Amino acid sequence: MTTESDPSYPAHWEADVVLRDGGTARIRPITPADAGRLVSFYEQVSDESKYYRFFAPYPRLSDRDVHRFTHHDYVDRVGLAATIGGEFIGTVRYDRIGADGRPAAGPSDEAEVAFLVQDAHQGRGVASALLEHIGAVARERGIRRFAAEVLPANTKMIKVFTDVGYQQKRSFEDGSVHLTLDLEPTAESLAVQRAREQRAEARSVQRLLTPRSVAVIGVSRSGAGVGAAALRNLRDSGFHGHLYALNEEVTRDLLDGVRAYRTIGAIGAPVDLAVIAVPADRVPEVVAACGDHGVQGLVVLSAGYGESGPAGLARQRELVRQVRSYGMRLIGPNAYGVINTAPEVELNASLTPAPMPTRGRIGLFTQSGAIGIALLSALVRRGEGLSSFVSAGNRADVSGNDILQYWYDDEATDVALMYLETLGNPRKFTRLARRTAAVKPVVVAKGGRHTPAGHVVPGTRLPDATVSDLLRQAGVIRVDTVTELVDVGLLLASQPLPAGPRVAILGNSESLGVLTYDACLTQGLRPLPPIDLTTAASPEDFRTALAAALASDANDAVVVTAIPWVNEQAPEDDLAEALREAVAETPGKPVAVVHVELGELVEALSAEFSGIPAAPAAEPAAGDRIPSYPAAERAVRALAEAVRYGQWRRAGAEAGHVPEYEDIDEPGAAAQLARLLADVDGGAVLTLAEWDARELLARYGIRVLPALPAPSPDAAVRAAGILGYPVALKTTAPHLRHRADLGGVRLDLRDEAELRRSYEDLTALLGKPAELQPVVQAMVPRGVDTVVRSVIDPAAGAVLSFGLAGVASELLGDTAHRLVPATDRDAAGLIRSIRTAPLLFGWRGSDPVDTPALEDLLLRLSRLVDDHPEVIGVSLEPVVVAAEGLSVLSAAVRVTHPPARGDLGPRTLPSY
Repeated sequence: MTTESDPSYPAHWEADVVLRDGGTARIRPITPADAGRLVSFYEQVSDESKYYRFFAPYPRLSDRDVHRFTHHDYVDRVGLAATIGGEFIGTVRYDRIGADGRPAAGPSDEAEVAFLVQDAHQGRGVASALLEHIGAVARERGIRRFAAEVLPANTKMIKVFTDVGYQQKRSFEDGSVHLTLDLEPTAESLAVQRAREQRAEARSVQRLLTPRSVAVIGVSRSGAGVGAAALRNLRDSGFHGHLYALNEEVTRDLLDGVRAYRTIGAIGAPVDLAVIAVPADRVPEVVAACGDHGVQGLVVLSAGYGESGPAGLARQRELVRQVRSYGMRLIGPNAYGVINTAPEVELNASLTPAPMPTRGRIGLFTQSGAIGIALLSALVRRGEGLSSFVSAGNRADVSGNDILQYWYDDEATDVALMYLETLGNPRKFTRLARRTAAVKPVVVAKGGRHTPAGHVVPGTRLPDATVSDLLRQAGVIRVDTVTELVDVGLLLASQPLPAGPRVAILGNSESLGVLTYDACLTQGLRPLPPIDLTTAASPEDFRTALAAALASDANDAVVVTAIPWVNEQAPEDDLAEALREAVAETPGKPVAVVHVELGELVEALSAEFSGIPAAPAAEPAAGDRIPSYPAAERAVRALAEAVRYGQWRRAGAEAGHVPEYEDIDEPGAAAQLARLLADVDGGAVLTLAEWDARELLARYGIRVLPALPAPSPDAAVRAAGILGYPVALKTTAPHLRHRADLGGVRLDLRDEAELRRSYEDLTALLGKPAELQPVVQAMVPRGVDTVVRSVIDPAAGAVLSFGLAGVASELLGDTAHRLVPATDRDAAGLIRSIRTAPLLFGWRGSDPVDTPALEDLLLRLSRLVDDHPEVIGVSLEPVVVAAEGLSVLSAAVRVTHPPARGDLGPRTLPSY
């Protein structure tokens, strides 16, 4: 008998999923121990649903049915259940069948599939989630097609099958609809899966931010403590829903003017959101009570979890299990809270005292409560409001990925600001960020370079510079400090995107104008000569000059510099009014103000100006607020980030594509890898022999120049005779490999005498042939030596890297990275993004190299590692790129057995 404790139980099939309405469910294999749950589940299914499942009245399951539906071999017969609170809400099973439609007596790649979902949970996307997971299980077990028989009246189930995006056939036979689904993932099925993921995860966050009722659990009677503070902030910020205070020892009807109860069950009305502020050891009983009451989401302010050490981390993992078992979602633990400034909600379920921030167009997410406080204060100080704010603490469940899903189609949010200490799953984050950045800016300040205590989602091993490259590939604006996060956010939230890098500078200080000019050059912008209005300039002079600059075709953005008036004092609000009038007359370009000791100007510029119509929600609002900065460098840095983001948006209008190659032998590569890994233990890594690596790469059109071993001078001469002169002689010992600077390479040897002399010099200088492992290789056309690599990161997936060969590039870390699969635009951008890229394009009169051939090589390698997850590491070094063509002189390939679930697997929440 197979149970969850047996070795044969496929524990990796267990997963938590977010359903269509934002609730969660757990999907897991059905075991014999589930007999009672199955019977109870079936009793709650309507007669109509039973009829649709069995094509006949079927009021109850027989003992034989129960045994059949709970005993599986997890290969030919598999059953999965979706559960909430430990009870079944839906089931799916497949049985492998032969060509005659009966149970398979031999090898077969087809299975019959059937679902049953409890009526109370139909319409929540349970069947769709189960189909994704049973499909992944089937592919893992060698099944390539599902067959299903559905009654014509069962339109809901037919829609589940037809909407999934798989290639399918449909026919009508013997009074039922016969469906055949090809389980190979397609672009359409992946798009459907990700669209469902986005809607479900966005809805789960929306439920947390728009509750109709909130209970604060752990409110002290004295009014002191975290719980009482959270209650006051909710009450004083004008929350529009029902508010309840909970204290198990309360003896009166009100606490702080809010209806008070001892337990959540005593409320007698639905509660959408619970804010928990009790000691960590009491949280489990509170969570259980919330789950029993039907609470949809929790904000756990309580500390004492992962941030406190191993025991707290174990407590945190158990908290997530418990919360998800009830279908709830969790912000925290150790959270600072959430804010939603929507006028119909006005939710301040945080430790931020009232009044909460005003309504604005910026969404803010932080993992740190302290940083959250600093960011909120900075935005308020500079007159900017928020649409929503989430400070997730240890983010054991709801993370930045979930918030991005919500902001993507949130019309109230124009700019997404995020302070992240870890990315958790960089591959998913960059995918979501790329999609979001295509419609609104995403600005990220990334904190620590190591995983902080309390964060249970595995971090990435990628260097910070690599993560930055991947973020830039996704269109994310990466900044280094929280100050820059606010600076950039203010400009993007209030100004249109610049059309280019040309910057006009005007103001009443020549020196400040020059500083601004220099800052623009440092940031790669193209500043025009500053216009000095002199210290005698009036607000009207500023208005006239700014209006002229905005009307000019010679610039794309304007920076206004201002210092205090020395003699006649002009009111700072007059200057602000003059600047706003100029922007209103000629909108369309971003304007930033640099001021020195003009504190009141900041407030005046940030005030709402009702005479200017608001911009559409999809674009940053312009004209009503002009961002101001106390230093030229800060204003220009923010403007430069907006310029680069605008360029990325415009380039993204023409999406890149992953090219198809007719000369790729994907089946042959798969067969070769299967053969090579046949005798390799699971989890072990195999470094391919040189000839195996050359053969594998050749199947993808990547030719590696052969290198013949030369253990002696005579062997070197024989090798040269095979290859033809001129030749190169080089060492391949690990400590000398790719180290031409150490003298381990001799080039352009034109005859036997030169070859023997070089061999003698090499061994005399560096050691015996057995130590050096010399090889002979044919000479190739001169060019630029480069390095192309691909590695698999546990969190980010496959990453493609490029740089020039040599110690200088290694020392400077001048390597660029892109996620796989790379598009043609990614490949072109990759080779141009390193600092030494000019060497490829004719630096100082040299011949430009064949960059199209280099891009082709990058795309072919990307296809190889994307098509075959067994390939976990490829290093092509050096790749000599000449004026025409290129030559790969050496290759190393590492392979292993692929993971059971790849990147195309079913949607799941992060494991805990």
